[in-house]
Amino acid sequence: MDFNGSGGGNELHNNQFYPSEESKPLLGEISTQQPPPEGNNNHKAGPCSKRSLLHSSSGMRYKLLQEGDIQVCVVKHPRTFLSKIFTSKYLRRWEPHHLTLTDSSLVSATPTGYMEAPLSYSTIEDLQLLSWDNAPKYCVQLSIPGGTVLLQVPPAPSRFHVTHVEKTLTHFANVCVHSQAANSYLRDQWFHSIQWKKKIYKYRKVLNNPSRWDVVLKEIRALVDMALTSPLQDESIHQAPLHIISTLLAENTNLSAQDHENIIVAIAPLLENNHPPPDLCEFFCKHCRERPRSMVVIEVFTPVVQRILKHNMDFGKCPRLRLFTQEYILALNELNAGMEVVKKFIHSMHGPTGQCPHPRVLPNLVAVCLAAIYSCYEEFINSRDNSPSLKEIRNGCQQQSERKPPMPLRLLRPEPPTPPPTTTLSPPPALPLSPPPSIVNSSEILVELERNNNTTNTLHKAPAEGDREPNLIDCLLVSPALNALSIQLPAHADRVLGCFALILKMLSDYDDWRPALASLLQPIPFPKEALAHAKFTKELKYVIQRFAEDPRQEVHSCLLSVRSGKDGWFQLYSPGGVACDDDGELFASMVHILMGSCYKTKKFLLSLAENKLGPCMLLALRGNQTMVEILCLMLEYNIIENKDTQLQIISTLESTQVGLRMYEQLCDRQRELKELQRKGGPTRLTLPSKSTDADLARLLSSGSFGNLENLSLAFTNVTSACAEQLIKLPSLKQLNLWSTQFGDAGLRLLSEHLACLQVLNLCETPVTDAGLLSLSSMKSLCSLNMNSTKLTADTYEDLKAKLPNLKEVDVRYTEAW
Repeated sequence: MDFNGSGGGNELHNNQFYPSEESKPLLGEISTQQPPPEGNNNHKAGPCSKRSLLHSSSGMRYKLLQEGDIQVCVVKHPRTFLSKIFTSKYLRRWEPHHLTLTDSSLVSATPTGYMEAPLSYSTIEDLQLLSWDNAPKYCVQLSIPGGTVLLQVPPAPSRFHVTHVEKTLTHFANVCVHSQAANSYLRDQWFHSIQWKKKIYKYRKVLNNPSRWDVVLKEIRALVDMALTSPLQDESIHQAPLHIISTLLAENTNLSAQDHENIIVAIAPLLENNHPPPDLCEFFCKHCRERPRSMVVIEVFTPVVQRILKHNMDFGKCPRLRLFTQEYILALNELNAGMEVVKKFIHSMHGPTGQCPHPRVLPNLVAVCLAAIYSCYEEFINSRDNSPSLKEIRNGCQQQSERKPPMPLRLLRPEPPTPPPTTTLSPPPALPLSPPPSIVNSSEILVELERNNNTTNTLHKAPAEGDREPNLIDCLLVSPALNALSIQLPAHADRVLGCFALILKMLSDYDDWRPALASLLQPIPFPKEALAHAKFTKELKYVIQRFAEDPRQEVHSCLLSVRSGKDGWFQLYSPGGVACDDDGELFASMVHILMGSCYKTKKFLLSLAENKLGPCMLLALRGNQTMVEILCLMLEYNIIENKDTQLQIISTLESTQVGLRMYEQLCDRQRELKELQRKGGPTRLTLPSKSTDADLARLLSSGSFGNLENLSLAFTNVTSACAEQLIKLPSLKQLNLWSTQFGDAGLRLLSEHLACLQVLNLCETPVTDAGLLSLSSMKSLCSLNMNSTKLTADTYEDLKAKLPNLKEVDVRYTEAW
């Protein structure tokens, strides 16, 4: 009789042993399924361990059982009669129980009979499988003092049903084979689960009371080996040893540096596919701070941190993982080529291709950087009575603390005493309002033009003092406490700030990461002290510049605030903003790209005129071409209602050569438009097929089309660029763009200027929802053809709700059809 059991007929080779830790490389590159060299005597392979290794090497995997139904029989006997009792046909009765495998014992849901008291793992002397002739089938034998506990798997229900007499024998054979396989698998699952629980219980007791650390290290290595070679496939198989070691380290803090490294190397294989628990993270952080140049940091912690950044979903639930990642990066920065090593690490997280394959890496890196930067200013934040709460920090520090009443502040009001030259907020002094006669006539033309946008009537109606919520710039500019605060970081905090500010700069250099990075930084998730610190804003300026240079709208649109009335990077880096240190060069580049892509151009100009007119005029006085164009557009679109302000803008434009030239061109265009409206002209016009944007511009400039109401550009080669010519036709009511390349950008411009348009044909044009949504402002539309466009059902429903006069709609061959 074989009491060791063969586990279903498999033969065990005596030359298979557990792999030795000394024979493994540092990061565990050798597979645990490969047999190590013979002669390893560190671990003795008993019957149970041999069977565990057999299943591991054969590829069989089991899920760890926590509870289940099983038959129980307890046999009390002297050891000499054990074999005779087991082979007897008159075994004791079997009791059904629902057993739960707790951390310390086997417990029955019905504590009666054999399982009246829990069966502790410490009382189990041996654990074996029974498999021989005349023995109970599918049994697990637990040897206890004075007897044996037998656990028998109940018969598995059959999934086969015999329906035909002629196939009865075949089906019966299949049923038997299936039932035997299922019972055998379930028996082995119970065996390995109880074995695992018993061993974990033993290691937990041994490591809870350590005596000698050389013995403890051997036990840790044995524990790691057991987890790696276990046939159980469950998350807790690797997590349980890590928690045991974590508890051991938390209770024994007086370890030498060498002990630190030995333990880290021993548990390294378990960390390849598992996050370290919180206490273990504390241990790792301490090692990074005390021995940043240790090779363990590079060889062991690198794959752990890479896994955290690739797979972690929420640092809020495990903040110590974030702290460990932060300390690891700081340890890399302490190496001889510190920042170069950090750059290589960031590049390794992105990957060699143009697209990062791991979507969680960027948000996790940003979360680590934000937490590290916040920690640099924690002392300053805590020292203030109105320090922002965590909620305010997450919302970009744009909510004023409720512990102090809001102060009536204004951005373009009396300046703080002795401001730096680059933060002048008031508009430049008005130049003499007696320009030459020709300029006076031009300004009269501008003032007398009809205003196409009635919304400008409310411009410059400032809200009541108590109605306006103080914004971030107001608090930073006017608050005496903060103005008097000199940000001088300690040396360590200064190094931390430099390291993680550089990481943000590196993240902004990757084209595929830039849209998500801009979105994550759009709410300004930094404390007020950081935004008032010149070094930080100077470092961050590179990131904002990258956003401003990116041609993609989803990137540079993040320079604006998240919500109306709140501040964004556009305001912070504008002249007068706390971050501006370049006389408005970055502000001008931001305005330039936003004007080029923002579909609500008139709305954006209104915002500039209300909040940033002074900085725009100041930069125009210095010859900035973008700001000169902005002031000309404000005059052309009738953004400025106040005549004195108009004359001040005109004087500003005349003070530079580029401004004078653009203003004269504006006056010429206005005269021509007024002349066209006075002369009249044809009401209908059709361009020949294959006409281009240049052909349309040439035609409209050659005659009088002030009364043109119907224009057909069907089957021509015009694009969105022709919209600049179309908006010069104020009387236009019908526009046919069938089968042209007119796109979203052109639609956005038309929606702002052609308020009288009634019929619009966009059939077979490349317009999408982004442009079609802008049509919701054209309330006069009564006929709209969107046949064969990329219209979606949601946009269609939105247009129908916002265009009450829309009577004829063609949406065939679209998603809304």
